[in-house]
Amino acid sequence: MQGRIVKVSGPLVVAEGMADAKMFDVVRVSDKRLIGEIIELRGDKASIQVYEETSGLGPGEPVYSTGEPLSVELGPGLIGSIFDGIQRPLTLIREKVGDRIVRGIEVPSLDRERKWEFVPRVKPGDQVEPGDIIGVVQETSIVEHRIMVPQGIEGVIEWIHQGLATIVEPVAKVKTADGATVDITMMQKTPVRIGRKYKEKLPPTLPLITGQRVIDTFFPVAKGGVAAVPGPFGSGKTVVQHQLAKWADADIIVYVGCGERGNEMTDVLMEFPQLRDPKTGEPLMKRTVLIANTSDMPVAAREASIYTGITIAEYFRDMGYNVAIMADSTSRWAEALREMSGRLEEMPGEEGYPAYLSSRLAEFYERAGRVICLGKDGREGTITAIGAVSPPGGDFSEPVTQATLRIVKVFWALDSQLAYRRHFPAINWLTSYSLYLDRLNEWYNKEVSEEWLKLRQEAMALLQEEAQLEEIVRLVGVDALSVRDRLVLEAAKSIREDYLHQNAFHDVDTYTSTSLAKQYKMLKLIIEFYHLGQKALDAGAEFSQVVNLPVRERIGRAKYIPEGQLEQLDEILKELREQMSSLMSEGGNNS
Repeated sequence: MQGRIVKVSGPLVVAEGMADAKMFDVVRVSDKRLIGEIIELRGDKASIQVYEETSGLGPGEPVYSTGEPLSVELGPGLIGSIFDGIQRPLTLIREKVGDRIVRGIEVPSLDRERKWEFVPRVKPGDQVEPGDIIGVVQETSIVEHRIMVPQGIEGVIEWIHQGLATIVEPVAKVKTADGATVDITMMQKTPVRIGRKYKEKLPPTLPLITGQRVIDTFFPVAKGGVAAVPGPFGSGKTVVQHQLAKWADADIIVYVGCGERGNEMTDVLMEFPQLRDPKTGEPLMKRTVLIANTSDMPVAAREASIYTGITIAEYFRDMGYNVAIMADSTSRWAEALREMSGRLEEMPGEEGYPAYLSSRLAEFYERAGRVICLGKDGREGTITAIGAVSPPGGDFSEPVTQATLRIVKVFWALDSQLAYRRHFPAINWLTSYSLYLDRLNEWYNKEVSEEWLKLRQEAMALLQEEAQLEEIVRLVGVDALSVRDRLVLEAAKSIREDYLHQNAFHDVDTYTSTSLAKQYKMLKLIIEFYHLGQKALDAGAEFSQVVNLPVRERIGRAKYIPEGQLEQLDEILKELREQMSSLMSEGGNNS
């Protein structure tokens, strides 16, 4: 089907003669064959969102409809790749045309020539249904790629392949109930705007351990949960996203750079192949998919990049993996919605954003979750979605942040004041929250310690009390406080500087244990210091003696103890108790 351009307005192209087209069909615009997507139909006129630069286009040029919705290719070859927002492989484009993406270039998303070793998991005569795993491919040394029966195919395996095959060659033949024989290849095509099906959605009950102490201790996110990281420029959103992508306890990472500066995506590209996965010792890139849609690419392509990312995440979830998707940042995506809404002359909502902003954000975040996947084996998979938000000037009252807050269950509020003081991660412990805590309590009690929640509550209470006491200190000075209040300030300072502050570039401190054993022992040291300090003051010890104990330096450096030497933390606790005990006996003698 062919239409004709009647209007060009930036990334919006209006074409007539499109009466047979459908919403969200992919079209090729002009003889340059720019890729676009139909976002509005009125009579025989179609409004097309073009994902490439439209300069030079004019009325009268042709528009060709493909008759298919915007889809991604799913199969072996995804892991370790870097795509743009519409799943064009950037490495292949560079090999073909150099450092700049040429308009209208058409390249397959996945390599059609490469052969993969297919190992069957079923045999002829087996009954299969959508979602069943018929075979596996060892895509990287970390990831086993599971080939599933596509949706809509059910029947008996007639033939199954073993050995090398490309992603477009049949690896199985299925005889359906109506007698037809269907070929199954290793590649599937899936529309990006519709979530992939699953059997059942489950409540999230396990934490996603990130190795970041402020998150794991105070504001955990569950596997299958959703979290937002809002913060002003320079507060460390990208650093937090990178840390989570590097160290989070997920099998697969999908990192979507949506409208952020190119140098931030370059950081990911340069670092990930060199960084080692703490669980396997292999490069992190061997379990990562990158989608790079930087700020100098066309605005419209930002919207596609979010959908491309979440669809790839759903595909790996359906294999039974725990997937974490990082969207950096949803504000840039919302700006793309605002741009297109303005050009469509729709009624604007708050600050010019479209009235449907909240529902579009909700559509993205609700595709996260913990599910029972399709297939007879009842496997579980999860997608944890973590979206950065970039409110102008750090104003959390702006529409994108507010719409996000109504949807997500975890809010990691980044604070520019903390960032200026070089306190990273700059997550403000007084304004952040996690609504998953109650669901995760049982796991913490069982896997870490029954003391964990008590320690966490005490630490948070000390930080809140410190905030109140600081008001008094600003007015009348620290000398006006009682010694017990000054001990509160000392303990809270220790929590902030020795526990919550974490150096992303230090080999040991960048990540703290999946089991949380080190986090528990570190926090216990600080809370124990506070309790014993109170007892020592009651026994008549001097405040200066309590805060200047020799063991305090060891407590401050506990974060640099490697994971394999945690017995050192027990030694520090023993030393703390001994020094406090002698201080109490001296205090008693002095009195």
